[in-house]
Amino acid sequence: MTNGRPTPQEIVVLGRIGAASGVKGGVHVHPFADDPHKWSTLAHWWLGSEGDAVACWQQRKLIGCSLRNGRLTAQLEGVADRNAAEALRGVLVGAPRSALPPTAADEYYWADLLGLAVSNVRHQPLGRIVGLIETPANAVLQVADGTGGERLLPFVAAIVLEVDLAGGHMTVDWEADW
Repeated sequence: MTNGRPTPQEIVVLGRIGAASGVKGGVHVHPFADDPHKWSTLAHWWLGSEGDAVACWQQRKLIGCSLRNGRLTAQLEGVADRNAAEALRGVLVGAPRSALPPTAADEYYWADLLGLAVSNVRHQPLGRIVGLIETPANAVLQVADGTGGERLLPFVAAIVLEVDLAGGHMTVDWEADW
């Protein structure tokens, strides 16, 4: 951190604010993680929009957070009513990497996967990971091939065989012509 603000390499996007919850400023959060309870206990969240420089993100104190039936609901400082909560719809929630719990073996923050080169078991390059999509069944990797083409690969153990964060590479069981 510099001057108390995270740098672009330090901020990890954890989820996106959805609908307002109730009339006292609560917000529902769509988590980009399998276990949002791990980060729902953080003292502060950072709020920003897609494409914003980290310097534009605003730190907000997390007043309360609950997880019920797989749905995360939070109360943030400065969000006192339903109108303020509705104004946050679509805003991203993040935190500095240093404030997050470490990942277990074979667990990754989505931010760590972005930019990885992807190739198949035949060593054919498929592109780079440019995004992830959460679906009810599993996460899906968006892999851009550099020529305007994109592949959508399920982020499941049967497809993703190896993730080498240090080497910047992922190996998948996926044919180049699929």
